[in-house]
Amino acid sequence: MNWKAVALVALVAVGAYQHQTSRPVHPPAGVLVAEAPLQRATEQPGFDFNGHQLQPSHTISLQARVLGVETYRFDREASLSPVDLALGWGPMSNSAVLEHIDISQSGRFYFWRAKTLPVPQRDIERSSANMHMIPADKAIERQLKAVRVGQVVRIEGWLVEARGPQGLLWRSSLTRDDTGAGACELIFVRQLHVL
Repeated sequence: MNWKAVALVALVAVGAYQHQTSRPVHPPAGVLVAEAPLQRATEQPGFDFNGHQLQPSHTISLQARVLGVETYRFDREASLSPVDLALGWGPMSNSAVLEHIDISQSGRFYFWRAKTLPVPQRDIERSSANMHMIPADKAIERQLKAVRVGQVVRIEGWLVEARGPQGLLWRSSLTRDDTGAGACELIFVRQLHVL
């Protein structure tokens, strides 16, 4: 076998592996996560991280179904937050609801669309969010990048305000009731578990 054939076989094998390990998971109907994320004010001092100053405001503990995963490499926030997760709980963790909703992510936003609403719009807005993930270390970054749509994850960390180069000021949302620009959570992820 010549080197071109070996390279082709290796490329196909890598592609097959990536496809297999990034395929969405399809859980059965039913609410997978009943509880909304929990947060508590914290007096954790600020700290330097990857050339940014982070100031925690709240601890956050959440369990949620992954609705979308988007990796960022080239925007100015990518060195701090390389992954966004669109997450759902309550009705937005239920496959019977989600089969009627198209979900996408782009430009640090999460979008949803439905021809017919399977639940009231406010339930969708209060039971899902786009969250910018700041991995505490390389191991958590690898875990974040390996998360698959449909999985249930548990995340522990801090909601933070970030200040960085070129005048960057990035604040976390502190409520699950908001929508639009500024409604995303900015989480310093200290622990991540796929359930």
